Amino acid sequence: MTSTTTAYAAHSPKAPLERTAIERRDVGEFDVLIDIKYAGICHSDIHQVDEGWDEGIFPMVPGHEIAGIVSEVGPGVTRFRTGDRVGVGCMVDSCRTCDNCKAGNEQYCTGSGMVGTYNDTGKDGQPTYGGYSQAIVVDENYVVRIPDDLALDVAAPLLCAGITTYSPLRHFGAGPGKKVAILGMGGLGHMAVQIAHALGAEVTVLSQSLRKKDDGLRLGADHYHATSDPKTFEELDGTFDLILSTVAAPLDFSAYLSLLKTDGTLVNVGLPEEPISLDLFSVVTGRKTIAGSLIGGIAETQEMLDFCAKHGIGAEIELIRADQINEAYKRVLTIDVRYRFVIDTTTI
Repeated sequence: MTSTTTAYAAHSPKAPLERTAIERRDVGEFDVLIDIKYAGICHSDIHQVDEGWDEGIFPMVPGHEIAGIVSEVGPGVTRFRTGDRVGVGCMVDSCRTCDNCKAGNEQYCTGSGMVGTYNDTGKDGQPTYGGYSQAIVVDENYVVRIPDDLALDVAAPLLCAGITTYSPLRHFGAGPGKKVAILGMGGLGHMAVQIAHALGAEVTVLSQSLRKKDDGLRLGADHYHATSDPKTFEELDGTFDLILSTVAAPLDFSAYLSLLKTDGTLVNVGLPEEPISLDLFSVVTGRKTIAGSLIGGIAETQEMLDFCAKHGIGAEIELIRADQINEAYKRVLTIDVRYRFVIDTTTI
């Protein structure tokens, strides 16, 4: 049995998104039906619609920054009830039995692999459809609670941008006494600045220009430097314990590794479509580490939401109608957004 809901979908690679009808499974024993109120637009949505990373599944309904209200629960559901404020991030299932799943790192599932919220195939063999829609059915184990202190519209981007930056900042020890650089001041970067500041680190933004300096300082950065200025790399040589790169474009990684202290770490959460090159001398000299991080587990995502609510952290958003999605995609590609587009799904 299935039900029909309205959504915006791309019907082929690089095609504009159009209003359409999609099928959702009926609510099962452990399922939660969510009336979606807001859905964030992530750059990865564009990568996947354009098949920049890999072959896509079409029609594709993007969206993995989902905030809404529970409207129905299955008979076996114990964690949620009708009326709860909830969110869904980048995954809706995993094997649940591998070591990573048992450890709360479902995003690194080594069994069947995590099931993406969209552009993936669920265990029922059906394609998954994301949050650019009016409703979604998700197993309760992959749903998180949005605290009352967080408005749903600014909370939606936390389900990707928030956890994608919170997880590596926590894992790699951002906190008091640590000098942390955030590379890039976009949708991910503006969240990373707020979170690193709240964790107690000394925060520096490294951005191509000083255009967003006032925003960076307002959101919690202690320092702000333009990477287009060669003097930046001279001045900051050997400065940072941790650099978090949120940039989805190839970079001169040797240059950025030079900014780390001995034993420092450069963590990548931005994923360029093109391969990068790396001079290994820039890693060996100073015993430096280049690492990566992928979103976060379900428990950690809940931890992040509670942390953001406690510290008054939310995404800075531009709320749009559904018929503005294609325009918003173009503006994301020209870096014309401060800092996250969020779709009001009542307009779908």
